[in-house]
Amino acid sequence: MKIKFLGATGTVTGSKYLVTIKNKHILVDCGLFQGYKELRLRNWNRLPIAPSDIDAVIITHAHIDHTGYIPLLVKNGFKGTIYATKPTCDLCAILLPDSGYLQEEDARAANLHAYSKHHPALPLYTIKDAKKSLEHFKPVHFSEDYTIAPGIQVSWHRAGHILGAAFVQFKVDGKTLLFSGDIGRFNDPVMKAPVLMQEADYLVLESTYGNRLHDKTDPKDSIAAVVLDTVQRGGSVLIPAFAVGRAQSILYYLAQLKKENRIPNIPVYLDSPMAVDATLLLHQYAAQESHLTPEQCRMACSAATYINSVEESKELDAPSSPKIIVSASGMMTGGRVLHHLKIIAPDPRNTILMTGYQAGGTRGARLLAGERELKIQGEIFAVRAKIECLNNLSAHADYEDILYWLRQFNRAPRTVFITHGEAAAANALKNRIETELGWSCLIPTYLDEEHL
Repeated sequence: MKIKFLGATGTVTGSKYLVTIKNKHILVDCGLFQGYKELRLRNWNRLPIAPSDIDAVIITHAHIDHTGYIPLLVKNGFKGTIYATKPTCDLCAILLPDSGYLQEEDARAANLHAYSKHHPALPLYTIKDAKKSLEHFKPVHFSEDYTIAPGIQVSWHRAGHILGAAFVQFKVDGKTLLFSGDIGRFNDPVMKAPVLMQEADYLVLESTYGNRLHDKTDPKDSIAAVVLDTVQRGGSVLIPAFAVGRAQSILYYLAQLKKENRIPNIPVYLDSPMAVDATLLLHQYAAQESHLTPEQCRMACSAATYINSVEESKELDAPSSPKIIVSASGMMTGGRVLHHLKIIAPDPRNTILMTGYQAGGTRGARLLAGERELKIQGEIFAVRAKIECLNNLSAHADYEDILYWLRQFNRAPRTVFITHGEAAAANALKNRIETELGWSCLIPTYLDEEHL
């Protein structure tokens, strides 16, 4: 058994791990690289294995940095089965076509404004490619063993990160290989806590927040303060949000704040067809995966006016009284949020409220670093709006949560491979695990291969 690290090394994006067992090639996660151009260019590189030689794909959860490469994998010859939990399959049916649409839109804009060195600029894949890839998905249930090849059993266990998110465990000849995917938080008000795992001979562990502790302040208090401050200036709040997970949490808090009369009853808009569909899925799976009562779920789902058409989206940018716009993408790498950003960012009355991790090289990371100009679709826009960031709304475990989860293991893994984190976070988590638990850790680099 061996594992080759094709992504999520030195970065939080591009998750791909090629596991070879008994001459079977299994890809765990199949994500897009995001952020710095150097990373994004890897999306165009050929994999070190022909897609047609990959026997199966195993998915931990639906976020694009874990699934967004799937349409290209299928386009380039993958013929096998893609295994994922039922909520993950349902979310991928929303996210992957949307990703194809964004790829096409990016190429169209590049050609229209002539800011690409490629003539013509082409999409990485299309909506049609994405929809075709969905034919390969096969849903699985939590906590059941599936034999995906002779002698290879795989099971999925609730990770609490987003709907359908799972830890994935391989069992081969009495040995276990566990992939954490993205670990959720143990005190999340919406999602149920991660399942406590007991053992793994080898563990591939995420480290997104491996060097950070989440702010203990109640997110409701933070959101209320931002909204009140902005409304007093006569401005609007733009909340770039991940369409799956973060957008639903924000709606939950806004619904609670309005119910408690802690913020004015200003309009709230959810401007992302993908987020709208994901919010409806939350209602479908709430009893299975969330803490929400039916009433709380209905309240969260009805907290905003849903915007579907492009025309409705454009109308939101017309001068008007204060409002709250929740729109994807969360790191402002694409989507409708860019059009709102062009209008919101130059006005000092407004606030841009970031609510999640911002990968290096993204517009979100540049705003947090204090940059006062943004390039959007070939044009430069001034940033005069107030920039705020919530450090207490992440759906990722911080290092305290990760260490708590690890301490429930009944024995130390032979090796912990630390991935899905930028260098500082990965190194900090490695040092803590080695110091506090005495476990052996390794931080792989891009295209490293390890025999297990």
